[in-house]
Amino acid sequence: MKKIFIASILSVFFGAFQVTAQDCDSIARIVETYITNDIKGKPFVSDGQVYVAFLDNEKAEFNTTLFGGSYYRLATSAGVKDDYVIFSIFDAEENLLFTNRDHKNSPYWDFKIENTVPVRIQTELDTDKKVTGCAVLMIGFLK
Repeated sequence: MKKIFIASILSVFFGAFQVTAQDCDSIARIVETYITNDIKGKPFVSDGQVYVAFLDNEKAEFNTTLFGGSYYRLATSAGVKDDYVIFSIFDAEENLLFTNRDHKNSPYWDFKIENTVPVRIQTELDTDKKVTGCAVLMIGFLK
């Protein structure tokens, strides 16, 4: 009887993990559509990275370098609604370069970088709309 109980608990635990992984995969497909949508007849190309964090009333940080002269799109999602994720971009001196919080949590932002700069991208869930879940971030550039 004890073995059946432990097996039941383990199957529930691993089943929940599988649902979470599938949820992150479906969210990644949503974000990919934001990246591949074209602008003025030109599609953005993913930089090949998919930044994923399972958030539970916390923040995730991702570091990258944005190259001067490039036109970028940064896109995020945490589910079927576009406004679940708040993202903020900081330079090396911790200056806030952009936050979608000032733009109704828009799911993406298009911008051009004049000079190469290392940045820290911070993501968090808007806890007024979603408390816990998978957040996915992708960066695309115009070819």
